[in-house]
Amino acid sequence: MAKVFTVDEVAAHNKEDDLWIIIDGRVYDISRFADLHPGGLTVLLDVAGKDATEEFYGLHRQSVLSKFGPKYEIGTVKGQTPAITLQQPGDISTVPYAEPPAWQGFHSPYYNESHFRFREAVRKFVQTEIAPEANANEDSGTPASAELFRKMGEFGLLACRMGPGPHLKGLSLPGGVKPEEFDYFHEMIAHEEIGGVSNPGFTDSLATGMVIGLPPVLIFGKPEVRNRVVREVLGGQKRICLAITEATAGSDVAAIRTTATKSSCGKFYIVNGTKKWITNGTSSDYFSTAVRTGEGHGGISMLLIERSEGLETKAIKTSYSAAAGTAYITFENVKVPVENLLGKEGQGFPVIMFNFNHERWFIVAGVTRGMRMVIEECFKWAQQRKVFGKPLISQPVIQYKLAQMISEVEAVHSWLESITYNMTKMSYKEASMKLAGPIALLKLRCTRVAHNVADDACQIFGGRGITKSGMGRTIEAFARTYKFAAILGGSEEIMANLGVRQAMRFFPKDAKL
Repeated sequence: MAKVFTVDEVAAHNKEDDLWIIIDGRVYDISRFADLHPGGLTVLLDVAGKDATEEFYGLHRQSVLSKFGPKYEIGTVKGQTPAITLQQPGDISTVPYAEPPAWQGFHSPYYNESHFRFREAVRKFVQTEIAPEANANEDSGTPASAELFRKMGEFGLLACRMGPGPHLKGLSLPGGVKPEEFDYFHEMIAHEEIGGVSNPGFTDSLATGMVIGLPPVLIFGKPEVRNRVVREVLGGQKRICLAITEATAGSDVAAIRTTATKSSCGKFYIVNGTKKWITNGTSSDYFSTAVRTGEGHGGISMLLIERSEGLETKAIKTSYSAAAGTAYITFENVKVPVENLLGKEGQGFPVIMFNFNHERWFIVAGVTRGMRMVIEECFKWAQQRKVFGKPLISQPVIQYKLAQMISEVEAVHSWLESITYNMTKMSYKEASMKLAGPIALLKLRCTRVAHNVADDACQIFGGRGITKSGMGRTIEAFARTYKFAAILGGSEEIMANLGVRQAMRFFPKDAKL
């Protein structure tokens, strides 16, 4: 049973070798920790024997207390009840606008009970299994471990990120969701929760390559290849990425130069060329690769290339952590069985285009979750940071910045939900025709909002917002990396052009002012 101390008893322990403090009604003996404190001993002596709640939360994240508190806690203060809730894995935030409206008491036509169970289960898994590895790996530049991939596979999280479909049959899914009731809202939630890891490079190592690289195999692969590869990848035993971009071919896919020519025996394609900025490339076993088998648009094909002799990957340094595994890939006379052709020869362009809508939609889901976390961090910081003797949030300019962030993020999320709802109702053919433009414009709006959110959040956090550790680490990471979403999956300029061009296709000829 925890000991109970009076305030006066705690006050007597106020020396370097006998140092107690109170944080939210709990008593901590940090005598042994004093010499280890990163901020030095003087800071601790200032609060020795006193209630240090305000000082602690002005300088430290709650995660510090969750991690080290149990080791140093010795009791509670008589007559005091803790007023601050320590967050537990799976908890839904009660901070305004930190969660989608449906999770904060508002009515929604989109979700049922299974979606709430699903989010809770996925969030708990992310916070207990993924988060402990995230910070260290983000800093060291190490991709997610093989053990973590195995756990994600067993939990069903990898399969959930591929959307509804036959690949879910017979699988156990998070929250007890049945494969037949799984829909695009469940998938959206999975992407959102992965986006909440708050370590952007490491987050990308959590199978972003699979989300964009496995669909060509799942939809266009020959049965024997598809069954083997999908089983290995969704089980977490193997990793896959999408290899399309080259140094001279980004959004202009038709400009790719990597070649694939048939061997004299006709059993293999011999691949030569390079790919650049390939997410997860350094750790992948499979590469869904765009190659040139002829001239023009009709000369592009898609091959599933296994890591083998002649295929080399080198890490590219980007604003992300190296944990993302961004790679430069070289193919030198790589032999690829003709059975690994995805779709038909010369018809690779439709295979490439097939997944673009899904890729852009998934990017928006992840970024939106990231922006909500930034809003939550800003709200908390503005409440607990004291400036000129008052909470930072009492300043009208800070309230305005929060209002701007909230209103823009809520608009993006509402549009995301609307499009997701239509994805649940439309066939692939109808969605390809009607949603390509809206999804492109949604991604454009999302990344423009991310720009504004990152800017305002840095201003709210000040120097902490440009520091990789401590109170502002989430803000710094978001501000440093949000631009990836504005480029990957199609740049903002391409999205704007595509969105308007698609609208022009449906513009009525008889419409006049």
